[in-house]
Parts: sequence; C-alpha cells; structure tokens
Amino acid sequence: MSQDLQAEIRSLARERNAVILAHNYERPEVQDVADFVGDSLGLSREAARTSAEIIVFCGVHFMAETAAILSPEKIVLLPDLAAGCSLASTIDGEQLRAWKDEHPGAVVVSYVNTTAEVKAESDYCCTSGNAVEVVNSIPADREILFLPDLFLGAHVRRVTGRENMHVWLGECHVHAGISPENIALQRTMHPEAEFLVHPECGCSTSVLEAMSAGDVDADGVHILSTEGMIRRPAISPAPEFIVATEVGILHRLRKENPEKRFFAANDRASCAYMKVTTLPKVLESLETLTHHITVPADVAARAYRAIERMISIGGPTPAPLLPGEDDPGE
Repeated sequence: MSQDLQAEIRSLARERNAVILAHNYERPEVQDVADFVGDSLGLSREAARTSAEIIVFCGVHFMAETAAILSPEKIVLLPDLAAGCSLASTIDGEQLRAWKDEHPGAVVVSYVNTTAEVKAESDYCCTSGNAVEVVNSIPADREILFLPDLFLGAHVRRVTGRENMHVWLGECHVHAGISPENIALQRTMHPEAEFLVHPECGCSTSVLEAMSAGDVDADGVHILSTEGMIRRPAISPAPEFIVATEVGILHRLRKENPEKRFFAANDRASCAYMKVTTLPKVLESLETLTHHITVPADVAARAYRAIERMISIGGPTPAPLLPGEDDPGE
C-alpha cells in the first residue's frame, strides 16, 4: 500500500513539476518519497535553488514560510496545517515588539524556529550551529535580545560571556525527552558507542547547554551537521552510536548505514507536529494544491534580510550590524 502511494505521489509530482522536501523528523515513509531529506536550513536552500514550480514541504509551518519568503515565485504547499512548532509558538510579533520597546536599540537575534512575523522583527536569524558566531559578530556594547530558545540562549550566553544578552523563555516540547540523565544511562548501556549531536535541531539545544554547563561529559561527543552525522558512521570504527536529536533521523541513519547500530538518547524524543504529515496527505496536497503557504509582501520583505543573513553564513562570521545601522524592518 505504502509503495503504491509513493509511486503515485512521485508520478503526480513529475506531472506537476513539483519537488518534495522532507525534514529528518518526518515519518520514514514520507522521507522515502521525498526528493530531498534534511534539516530546516538545508531544505530552505533546496527550496531556493530548485527549478520546480511547486514545493511540497513536509515539515512544519515556519519552514514552509521560510521557503515561501526565499522563493516567492513558487507555490509552497504544506500537506497539513496542523504541523506547527511548540518552540515557534512561544513568541509572536506583538510580544517581540513589546520586548523591543523595553530595550530600545537592542539587536534582535532569532533562532530559525520562528514565524515569518517574528523574523520580520529581527535583525538576524541564526541556527544552533552559528548562533555563537552571530552573537560574537555584534559589537560588545550592543544589547542583544535572543529568542525564543532558552536552552540555546543560555548556551550562547555562557560561551560568549555576553552579560548584556537577554534570553526569551521558550522551549521545544521535545527538549524534556533528552536530559543529562537519559544521556548518562545510554552511555553506560553502550560504552563503545560514539555520541552524536546535531546542533541544527531544536530538540538538541538542551544537550549543547548541558555540555557547556558541564552536566554532560564532552568526551567522545561529535557535534555534526546533518550530512556530517550521516557520513560519520561510515568513517568511524565505532559499531554503535547514540544520537541526541529527534528520533526521526534514526531512519535515515539506519538506511544509509545498515551495518551499524543506532540508539536514541531517549526514544520518547519525538516531535508530534512532524508526525502529522502522512503519505495520503502528501498526495492530496499535490492533487488539490493545498495548503498554499504565503507570506504578506511587507512581512516577507522585512524577514528576508534576517533569513538571507542566516542562509549566507557559510563561513565563520556574518557581516556585523554596526552601531547606528538601520534595523531591517525600518
């Protein structure tokens, strides 16, 4: 049944000139039907470079919004509008504007897991992997508002030593599933296993924070990008790996490294929002061109600069925001 649906979806995608993007956290059968599988940053880049007229984004709402901002000439579809994000929902544009009013002149750094409205009010977007570099690029005398992830914010503040950095108290519902106690238990059960952490994933920011705080032993830990995590087992002599991120990525790891064994830091670290997308919903999305995700032109224009900074930061530091430089929203 699943194979028949996958074949039907692929055939219709070709007919529609559509590309299917799937996040690493999606159901295995949804990942298997996709043209590209990756993290939110990688998928945003694929969305921007594809020549397809239609993008079916099997992820969550803020990711589809980002794709729509980067590719306004394309049709971006989200198979299920229930695919939200508990972290992104912890702050909206009105709340951010009120926070900015309390700290006039502060530089706003927003984690990519935010709505388009929030990105439009931000100076920078960042990933977990470049958040420290983004903050370090901002002049030391500039106050910083970092949102919405309290774990990532605490980690960045500790590493950079920025005392003038304020952190929004938001968190991902998957965070609770990956604790230092869970990690210690898995490492005791699998003493020969390497410990892999994917810094681009919101649910692993608590692990980064625990490591910088000294609550998790950093010995034998590999902090890797998505592709680095996929490649690591093939070049490592280790037979086993403990993976600190959402459990959906285990499907791809096992598929591409069948001779190795993989264990979740916690099997309960599952994103319910990612799992709402199913093959029938992907097919219906292609058949009916639903749900079409759009971003108002004024919001998109203001969010673009912050997103473009994130997308273009392939090197160690972004272009700094200089004292007196206009905010992108002005």
